Amino acid sequence: MVDRLAGKKVVGVKQSAKAIKSGEGKTAYIAKDADSKLVDPVKQLAEENSLEIVYVNTMKELGKLCGIEVGAATAVVLND
Repeated sequence: MVDRLAGKKVVGVKQSAKAIKSGEGKTAYIAKDADSKLVDPVKQLAEENSLEIVYVNTMKELGKLCGIEVGAATAVVLND
């Protein structure tokens, strides 16, 4: 697995949903251990907009990939 997500990204459920809705998203990252009530709307948006979805085992691991010290439920890599 990569140490960091390359390129511009947004972290968190609200920011991820916003980026996908505005058509800026390229790849969605979702933590497997995140509450499904939180991540399901982002997952659905990603599927509707034909984004690649990558599952990460834990929120802590996803946070680390994003370069932050806390866990993250979702993250979206933006188009260049």
